[in-house]
Amino acid sequence: MNKLMSFFGVIALTLVMASCSKDEECNCGIIVSDGITGDCSWLDIRNDCTNNTKRFCFDEYTWTNNYVGDNFCVTNETQW
Repeated sequence: MNKLMSFFGVIALTLVMASCSKDEECNCGIIVSDGITGDCSWLDIRNDCTNNTKRFCFDEYTWTNNYVGDNFCVTNETQW
């Protein structure tokens, strides 16, 4: 009986852990590069969920205060 309870305990714990990952923020990632092109101050950000990299243009304040290697969340994107 103890083995059966342990088995169900492991299954329940696995289900709880799997459900937590679904709540992960998929609009966040790591800044991998930055630059200025024309009127665009950009940050290339690698998404934590998909591992895709996308370039975003930001205002000068945002661009100046965030650095390569920083975590960054893009509020107007859900996932890329």
